[in-house]
Amino acid sequence: MGAKRKLWLSHVGLFVTDIHRMVDFYSRFMGFTITDRGGRPDGEIVFMTRDESEHHQLVFASGRPRDLGFNIINQLSFRLDGLDTLREMHAALADEPVQLLGPITHGNALSSYFLDPEGNRVELLIGTPWYVPQPCRIPVDLSLPDDELWAGIERQVSRLPGFMTHEAWTEDIRRKLAVA
Repeated sequence: MGAKRKLWLSHVGLFVTDIHRMVDFYSRFMGFTITDRGGRPDGEIVFMTRDESEHHQLVFASGRPRDLGFNIINQLSFRLDGLDTLREMHAALADEPVQLLGPITHGNALSSYFLDPEGNRVELLIGTPWYVPQPCRIPVDLSLPDDELWAGIERQVSRLPGFMTHEAWTEDIRRKLAVA
């Protein structure tokens, strides 16, 4: 029954250790706007968005212990408007308090990964015209000219079992969703 319901990811909420540092990074570098902030019994909460139709897409709540010892967030993924933006943001991360994990392709996406100021894995991504079964992780060089970069990705992913165009994959998913 749930598969037929229309739903979209609305927002992600994270407990954070240093709320001011996280709000600074996500507003200054990632371009989010604070829509609300307030107190909680054990600290502060901040709501942020990049979409005027969503009150918040990110929520930061203070209270994450500094000595947690591990990070329970798998990743936060942000879709970008194109390759130029991906390259620009990837290069600009060198001046931020983050750890770069490098650019890769998943076949269906071209991504730059990094750890934000509190060690949460973040993905900046754009789509590709292809699909390959996941997981797929191939390092890429974002400094290559556009045509060389795309041709190299296509050459590598087209050899993988299950490779198809994004359109073919979308049609397959449409059929599966119609049956579910």
